[in-house]
Amino acid sequence: MMDRREFLKKCGCAMLAIPTASILFSSCASIHYAEVKRERNVLFVSKLEFIQIKKDEKNYRKYVLLKVPELGFPISLYRQEEDEYIATLLKCTHRGCELNVGGDIYSCPCHGSEFTIEGEVLQGPAEDNLTLFKTDSDSDNIYVYLS
Repeated sequence: MMDRREFLKKCGCAMLAIPTASILFSSCASIHYAEVKRERNVLFVSKLEFIQIKKDEKNYRKYVLLKVPELGFPISLYRQEEDEYIATLLKCTHRGCELNVGGDIYSCPCHGSEFTIEGEVLQGPAEDNLTLFKTDSDSDNIYVYLS
């Protein structure tokens, strides 16, 4: 037979685990790493990477992630409008942790800093804005300039 203290401990753990698991599973489903082509310091990303088809319905992703190994962190390529994109390095300016993408903010799992999609600090302890990369686009591709 379980005593009261053990019962409360198990219930408390279960109550914390259920919401945490649902957040993790829902956030993983929306992460999409785009295929990236590169020529020197320019990344090429097809605009088709933003199109998502579910049940024969065409939707647009808000963002895609780009892997650039030498940076050590992914770049978030956020679609603001049809031909307007923001490329942000997902490295917290406080202590260098990798940021999470959620809703319309970037958040640091290490110390709680939050940033806008434009890379501006919303909440500290970070004091400096995020690193942004210049972007451009044509009818087929988005270009991210690393330098």
